[in-house]
Amino acid sequence: MQTRKQITVFLENKPGRLAQVLSELAKNKINIVALSVMDKHEHNVLRLVTEDEAGTVRVMQGLNTPFTESDVLAVELKNQPGALAHVCETLAAEHLGIDYAYCSSGGRNGKVFGIFKVSNLDKARKVLGEPHNNKRAELRPLRDQRAYRK
Repeated sequence: MQTRKQITVFLENKPGRLAQVLSELAKNKINIVALSVMDKHEHNVLRLVTEDEAGTVRVMQGLNTPFTESDVLAVELKNQPGALAHVCETLAAEHLGIDYAYCSSGGRNGKVFGIFKVSNLDKARKVLGEPHNNKRAELRPLRDQRAYRK
């Protein structure tokens, strides 16, 4: 688990705009860890976490595309039922709000990343067991998976 910079890009709602941004990232050999795209009336909102935050900022500046940066929590998850629910339950138990969340897909060794924008980043890191040195911390044990099957 680590704190990462998320880039939020505001794109005109027209064909090819998302492809242009993603192609430019690819040309610059910037790997995307996770992304989410949401539509609004006048524009789309692209949220992404990459392996090269500074490079991503340079690409957005070069495209003259409006963007913002924010700190998010990137939690490595096992790709199994209940892993995401466990993180959300742990945060809820400590009265931490989740403004939004999205996940990566198909990570190495069956791992995926959950990206969380939370109400209090420092408290969330403590609750999830992360010392402030960005080393992988062990989360509380997962609930019995049978609890998620009905």
